[in-house]
Amino acid sequence: MLRGKEAKRMNKEDKQMITENMKNAEGLKVSFLTLGCKVNQTESEALSQLLAGEGYKTVQEADSADVIIINTCTVTGTGSMKSRKLIRKMVKDHPGAIIAVMGCYAQLSPDEVAGIDGVGLIMGTQDRSSLLQFLRDIQDERTAGASAKKPAESLKPLRKVKSFEESVKYEELPLIKSESRTRAMLKIQDGCSQFCTYCIVPYTRGPSRSRDPENVYREARELLKAGYKEIVLTGIHIGAFGRDFADKNMNLGLLVSELVKLPGMKRLRLGSIEPMEFSLELLEVIAANAAVCPHFHIPLQSGSNKILGKMNRPYTIEDYAALLKQIRARVPDAAIATDIMVGFPGETDQDYQDGLRFIESCEFSGIHVFPYSRRPGTPAADMPEQIPNRIKTARVRELIQIGQKSRRKYERKFIGKQLEVLLENVDQDGRARGHTRNYLELRIPSILAESNLITYTVREEDLVSVPGNAASREINEAE
Repeated sequence: MLRGKEAKRMNKEDKQMITENMKNAEGLKVSFLTLGCKVNQTESEALSQLLAGEGYKTVQEADSADVIIINTCTVTGTGSMKSRKLIRKMVKDHPGAIIAVMGCYAQLSPDEVAGIDGVGLIMGTQDRSSLLQFLRDIQDERTAGASAKKPAESLKPLRKVKSFEESVKYEELPLIKSESRTRAMLKIQDGCSQFCTYCIVPYTRGPSRSRDPENVYREARELLKAGYKEIVLTGIHIGAFGRDFADKNMNLGLLVSELVKLPGMKRLRLGSIEPMEFSLELLEVIAANAAVCPHFHIPLQSGSNKILGKMNRPYTIEDYAALLKQIRARVPDAAIATDIMVGFPGETDQDYQDGLRFIESCEFSGIHVFPYSRRPGTPAADMPEQIPNRIKTARVRELIQIGQKSRRKYERKFIGKQLEVLLENVDQDGRARGHTRNYLELRIPSILAESNLITYTVREEDLVSVPGNAASREINEAE
């Protein structure tokens, strides 16, 4: 229940205004607050388009929104903590608004979300296309409650979270349109069936399911027609694309081979792909088509075969090294980035040191380092030899330094070379910011930006350094 000053802010005039506004979506303001991955960001943008089609106006959270939608994350303990903190803050700051909570934290822990007073809607990671109807149901309930002189804060949240079924299908969401016309996210897949022992995602996103290829092509054509210069394929596990189709005649390589044929396809960038799914067929498609950006994110997770086995990762470091060799033979100068988890249960100093040597030998263009986070309900949470946070912190910091050194070495190879740059925005100091095909981030004088897609000679002072302390902060904020 709201108490004290928060309750007083919900005065009679506020209630009357809300009741009148809720009668019609036209003119209502909605704000999306999104935590976590690019898939969450893509889904929030799609739902913003859905509501815009019914008269809602998307605004910043500070602009007195009538509806606030929080798209949550729970991939780590820190993600869950940040989700709870944000929900409570929005309830406190916006006592008159409908607070809707969706995403992975809501899917995994709906009871925890329902225990936060002031939440109006809980909807998880399914049936997002019904958001508009859910909001109408809440509006009707609030209108009825106002007539019966019930305070809005006394109403129970509408719960629309359901368990996943094996037969669950890919959920289509509206086409994403924005004003930038530079880079567009194109979601092709959802869910994961891998069940790595540390990962909560299969429980929050359900089994792997692929989008109908014809719908992928249709949306890609519309995005290109709208003027987008780059399309990024996103999903939870895009390398599994097509596996769930009954006829088994589609995979990621075939999908990419069709997408690059579309008129106007200048850049096609691939999201994260698991090592065992980066097939030779996919590699040949990439090597044969200049439109595919030579930038690949391939999660390694650990440089120790023992730890990979405990994680239920279906490859060895030898397999991974062979894959990198194949990629670099067919796509020279490709940027290859990765994820590394430190402090997995049972990771000894020797395991960690062996992993460091292998990671350094890979010469990555970027490394996302993060500490193992104990997620209740996963096999790893009950494993013995849990690693203390102080050891995780030291390992994260060392790996961040190795990652920064490896990135600088990769970047220096391109100083003085002419590369194509897609400019995305202009900073306050007047310099334009954008990315090359191999994902070098540059800041260049905007006077040189004759269009948003230019060829530019890379200078060392143009390179944007990537901050490397996020993982250390995550440890300090974690359980």
